[in-house]
Amino acid sequence: MSYLPMQDYETAAKEVRAEFDDQIQKHGRITNMKKTLLADVPSFKAYMEWYTLYDGLKTFLDDRAIELFSYAVSNGNHCLICSTFFRKILIDSGDDPDDPKLTDKEKLLMDLGKAICIDAHNIPPEIYDGLKKEFSDKQIVQLIAFAGIMYATNLFNTVARVPLDGVLYDYVGDNFKGE
Repeated sequence: MSYLPMQDYETAAKEVRAEFDDQIQKHGRITNMKKTLLADVPSFKAYMEWYTLYDGLKTFLDDRAIELFSYAVSNGNHCLICSTFFRKILIDSGDDPDDPKLTDKEKLLMDLGKAICIDAHNIPPEIYDGLKKEFSDKQIVQLIAFAGIMYATNLFNTVARVPLDGVLYDYVGDNFKGE
């Protein structure tokens, strides 16, 4: 059950309606998380920096690698919404998120995403070594920052008890069945 209400376009302030319109123009719809965040526009805008960081990663990773990384963080955090969102993207593109065929770089990213969620204080040395071999210092900063905002998004959805979007129902992973 949702803890916080989602903003309603019809009764929302002009500034909130402008954000609704922008999201629909950019993405074709507005998610339950975004409708919930719009109770406070500065909070909403802070979380929308996810897209800025995503675009930064696209300068050295393809979409699939970023989606796998995002899925690893979200699944590791046991975030129903984000995990299912990335499952949908992966499944719709022909991937099997439960048994993806990974390149070495994708495996490294998934291992990093999982490790962050298990114990961010004790990332295994082989992950750090792999990151240093594969990426520049700037790129590692970008990866960690992106994981941080992904983690924050997971946290918001979970703590606020944001309801799963209807378009995601058919993509829920086995680890979330019955929730």
